Amino acid sequence: NLSQHISRELIIFIISMIPILELRGGLLAASLLKVSAVKAIPICIIGNIIPIPFILLFIRQIFKVLKKTKLFHGLIVKMEDRAMGKSDQIKRYEFFGLLLFVGIPLPGTGAWTGSLIASLLEVDIKKSSIAIFCGLIMATVIMYVVLLISFTGDTFCMVSAGILIHVISDKYSVNNFIIKQTGFEKTERIFL
Repeated sequence: NLSQHISRELIIFIISMIPILELRGGLLAASLLKVSAVKAIPICIIGNIIPIPFILLFIRQIFKVLKKTKLFHGLIVKMEDRAMGKSDQIKRYEFFGLLLFVGIPLPGTGAWTGSLIASLLEVDIKKSSIAIFCGLIMATVIMYVVLLISFTGDTFCMVSAGILIHVISDKYSVNNFIIKQTGFEKTERIFL
């Protein structure tokens, strides 16, 4: 049994560090594991923040090395081209574009992807760090409210609420609206 060797808090911390799951997954796991919001929120924010400076500072150098390999060259070039293709628009909306991209918890958005884009576009590290942090706070509030509303003590209701949010966000293209407003066209595919 894993719970004998690892605490619930460490589980949500690790989940919050994982790309794609990030803070959203950590908060959902916390509610499923019955970790109080007072404990879970700071743990998830810290877990999601830890990888961000490394991405902002080192991803370009890592990509440079990976482009020299036959295995990763095509993927890295494709990712860089997609990010750089919209650099003028993104630079115009730097702070608020990153804040919204990270802050609205939809599939393909989040701190990892936002940091990747900011790094590849060489957005000022101080400005991008603040925007990403503010976006994490925004995402935390949104996720907490969603989980609070859906929390009935019934796991099925919580999972159903998460699926419903995903379906609604795809159906009404909320993500596409944000992308058009911020200039982040099709960036959700950069990280995946």
